Amino acid sequence: MQTTLQPFHLAVPVHDIGKAREFYGDILGLSEGRSSAQWVDWNFFGHQFVTHLAPERAGVAHRNPVDGHDVPVPHFGVVLTMNDWHQLAERVQAAGIEFVIEPHIRFKGQPGEQATMFFYDFSGNALEFKAFHDLGQLFAK
Repeated sequence: MQTTLQPFHLAVPVHDIGKAREFYGDILGLSEGRSSAQWVDWNFFGHQFVTHLAPERAGVAHRNPVDGHDVPVPHFGVVLTMNDWHQLAERVQAAGIEFVIEPHIRFKGQPGEQATMFFYDFSGNALEFKAFHDLGQLFAK
């Protein structure tokens, strides 16, 4: 399964660029790249992530049941190491961010067992962060 991955590029709408800087820069600890009054590039764990000012477009529209939880759709995130996942969970919790789905182990004892957590940014964009003890389980059936 080990391959060299190319960085992805993702752009999401936000209500307020200042609040995006607070959330992604101060709370999540992402480094900022290029920016303007309308958008900010972020280093999202090695990927190019952009927050664009588009207040009429920001927010979550739907939820689907997964392993006993209502998962927000759409959502995005990244797979971290287990140690980085725990550190991020602590940082988010310390910042007073409310979890949509608390940090927990999903599919416990089954193929694809993973640590997961969901929370929203200040514009209502849903994020999921995962970790696996065995990254080979990423695409397990």
